[in-house]
Amino acid sequence: MATKLILLGAGKIGDAILNLLSHTHDYVITVADKDANRLDYVNRENFPNVTTVCADLNDPTIVENLIQGHQVTLSACPYFLTPMIAKAAKMAQSHYFDLTEDVESTRIVKQLAANADSAFVPQCGLAPGFISIVANHVAQKFDSLRDVSMRVGALPTFPNNALKYNLTWSTDGLINEYCNPCEAIVDGQFRETSALEEIEHFSLDGIDYEAFNTSGGLGTLCESLAGKVENLNYKTVRYPGHRDIVKMLIRDLELGKIERRPILKDVLETSIPMTKQDVVLVFVSVVGMRAGRLEQESYAKKIYAQEVNGRLLSAIQLTTASGICAMLDLLIAKKLPQRGFVRQEQASFTDFMSNRFGQYYAN
Repeated sequence: MATKLILLGAGKIGDAILNLLSHTHDYVITVADKDANRLDYVNRENFPNVTTVCADLNDPTIVENLIQGHQVTLSACPYFLTPMIAKAAKMAQSHYFDLTEDVESTRIVKQLAANADSAFVPQCGLAPGFISIVANHVAQKFDSLRDVSMRVGALPTFPNNALKYNLTWSTDGLINEYCNPCEAIVDGQFRETSALEEIEHFSLDGIDYEAFNTSGGLGTLCESLAGKVENLNYKTVRYPGHRDIVKMLIRDLELGKIERRPILKDVLETSIPMTKQDVVLVFVSVVGMRAGRLEQESYAKKIYAQEVNGRLLSAIQLTTASGICAMLDLLIAKKLPQRGFVRQEQASFTDFMSNRFGQYYAN
């Protein structure tokens, strides 16, 4: 029997989720958004097993009524709507999934999940999300851990502006990552570090990159590996020079202040075009003791935009959407806990990669 689910948000990632899930015929989907133009686009695409509803997702009462009767709730909404949507899912005893990178929102989801009858699976996507599954998988191969480094970038294949960047996902989420405190483990102790700092440079396949601290990418891994690792950190990958310009905007021009972030969002969305010609870079490096020797093992992968079900999905659309879809499949298959808070790293790497959606990470 098909699983009845509701998808809240029909933006860049919501659209990709619909493309992946609807063609399986395993899910009957209601998609809700306040933007009628987005829903008109969904209707024109003729996704199978999809019904659209135009609704104000900022209204708790409306969201509660929408979720009622659905076995699963997927949120592809901005991070600031996460607590309200998660609360509504709990009231409806609906399994809950989201894509948020926001640390504070995820803490609220964890509190809501404590005595819930359904599963709460936040931070499903690329980073946080898949990167934690990979890092945990590699870390488990060691007897003891010294360093776990996680690096992820969503980059244009053909950069041609000063930022060497194109918008590929939520601008609100991007700003959040660039402005909010970052979590890390340093010398065995949990720390909060500053975004945009601790810049490093490296090369992969002959291409130069830079990486620097950003918020949220670790997901819950700090908690999962607490007491087991000396150093754990996450950094976003960009082409060289990007960090300095962003730092000037956010720090020097003070566009990172809460009340000025709408200005930054307008500047980025007005000036920086979107692209579907992108590449996602995933890099994990683990150093630790194995069989009495200090060893290092790394995981490196590049995923490019590709056509799925007759439509071109950007690399960030594909990796983010396939992440949440794979976790949904694993829950339905009872390969994840069926109630309470579920961390990304609780998913088996083997189960994830062999899943019909997780396989997009292997291509």
